[in-house]
Amino acid sequence: MVRGKVELKRIENATSRQVTFSKRRVGLRKKAYELSVLCDVEVALIIFSQKGKLFEFSSSNIRQIIQRYHEYSKEARSNNNGGGAGGQYMEHLKHETILMEKNLELLQISQRKLLGQGLESCSMGELNEIDCQLEKSLQNIRTRKDQVYKEQIESLKAKHTQLLQENAILFDKCGLKPNMIQLPTSTPIPTPPSPRPSPAKQKEIVGGSNNTQNSMVETDLFIGLSATRCS
Repeated sequence: MVRGKVELKRIENATSRQVTFSKRRVGLRKKAYELSVLCDVEVALIIFSQKGKLFEFSSSNIRQIIQRYHEYSKEARSNNNGGGAGGQYMEHLKHETILMEKNLELLQISQRKLLGQGLESCSMGELNEIDCQLEKSLQNIRTRKDQVYKEQIESLKAKHTQLLQENAILFDKCGLKPNMIQLPTSTPIPTPPSPRPSPAKQKEIVGGSNNTQNSMVETDLFIGLSATRCS
């Protein structure tokens, strides 16, 4: 019978978790003992249970093994902090960090000068150099601006051509011609009210209107024979 693969995750059931811990702890201790015997090595095993209970195993004196481990780790840390290849690498990193900080400071100073700040300590040659740099920057900006304008114009032309083609297709589908399309009439613009005339002007207008009415001649229009009219 083939043993199935167990998924490595926390066992939720407390009873099953305790049983598994007991079995695996015994098996781990057995493997550590076999490793020490077969390979002639010093092995130390320390296990703390979930409740804080200590389980340990060592092929020799466990305190001597732990002391040996502390001495080795202390020596390794000292080699990494200074001396040897690790120390030289750390010194190289520190030197590179200092150079990068200096370059960053110079770039910040140059940026402030280009923005017109901190120019009091600049000589005439430095000012001329800054002027030339600004002129070159402006030239590059204008060139790029013209290029963007041209790209936008070309894009609008392409869209215009596409819209004309789509419009022609719609005319063909509807059976219409372009000159048969009626444009919407524009909304008339209301005229502002005329200013109210003064009283003297009103009298003048009223008098003129009366004269006009008096000068009008009433006429009758008759269509027919003259004899009929006489009778």
